[in-house]
Amino acid sequence: MKIEECRSDFPITRDLIYLDSAATSLTPKPVVEAMAEYDLRYRSNVGRGVHRLAAVATHRYRDAHDAIKSFIGGDGGTLTVTRNTTEAIGMVAAGLAWQKGDRVVTTLLEHHSNLLPWLRLRERGVAVDIVRPEADGHLDLADLEAAVRDETRLVAVTHASNVLGTILPVRDIAGICRDRGARLLIDGAQSAPHIPVDVAAIRCDYFCFSGHKMLGPTGTGGLWMREPDLEPLFVGGGSIESATAEGYTLAPGEERYEAGTPPIAGTIGLGRAAAYLREIGMETVRRHEERLAARLIDGLAALDRVTVAGQDAGADRIGVVSFTVEGMHPHEVAQVLDEASAVLVRSGHHCCQPLMEHLDLPNGTVRASTYIYTTDEEVETMIATVEELSRRAI
Repeated sequence: MKIEECRSDFPITRDLIYLDSAATSLTPKPVVEAMAEYDLRYRSNVGRGVHRLAAVATHRYRDAHDAIKSFIGGDGGTLTVTRNTTEAIGMVAAGLAWQKGDRVVTTLLEHHSNLLPWLRLRERGVAVDIVRPEADGHLDLADLEAAVRDETRLVAVTHASNVLGTILPVRDIAGICRDRGARLLIDGAQSAPHIPVDVAAIRCDYFCFSGHKMLGPTGTGGLWMREPDLEPLFVGGGSIESATAEGYTLAPGEERYEAGTPPIAGTIGLGRAAAYLREIGMETVRRHEERLAARLIDGLAALDRVTVAGQDAGADRIGVVSFTVEGMHPHEVAQVLDEASAVLVRSGHHCCQPLMEHLDLPNGTVRASTYIYTTDEEVETMIATVEELSRRAI
């Protein structure tokens, strides 16, 4: 599939310019059709029955499960289906046997979902060390390495910033963790949809991601583990191998983490979304977004009273561009973009208030985020609209 040919699979793009994919991507027709086929043709629970519908549903669910795992290069590990990245990170925070005196290292680039669970562990005597990025969002690896001590149990970092688009050198961070005996968790919510990911090559211990940001349905995501070394958050349903009145034995592998009926249609849809992206090619996706982001940055930075946050267009980044307009609140800018040109963007703190405070952006930013269905013409429309409103800004 050529990326130029995919736009017809996204009917919403006929009526508006959608530049809020970092929050939630649009869903193509083949993904919707895959989910509808489950509900209309072979709806049944998985791993529970022997009748024909149960057999088909179980087979399709397992195939989708494997496709999602393969999409991130995780064939050698364990993947459990979650509702989103937040739940996946929470499973790690709750599933490790923390001891008083343990330490966690994270950064100020993080989404709240990869910051607050670690701050919560302070209640259990776990110390949290937070590495601060430079003013442009660049993270100095020397600062992170200095923060990792003998007591550091886990390093938790984003793969790509949902505010600045910055891609972190996670392979180098993984090397630091191996040298210091610490586990590495990667928040892949913004990387899995937009750049090639190979968790085996990165050599992380946990990789967390969401389906609704990568063309899939809401309420789906995944936690990949190099080793299934977490205590399950829930037990029951398909998560046990056997049970008596005295106790139970957990099922092996991924099943022990999927208690109860999983999101069957959603997982099948997410598997189809992964296949859709593979048909285009993740390198193609990355190049497409890099080009659009570079044009957005250059176009916005050239405007009076407009300031682009983060590194310049030449930096290693995903298609996320944050900016402010002097004299206008980000919400006001977003509303004008919608009303004037049907351009939909995100505004506010983007669930990254500590980062916004660090960058001296108390009201947050306007964030435009591109994806496979974004065109050059749409980017030009947005730049032209921002130029017009910046002239009217007080």
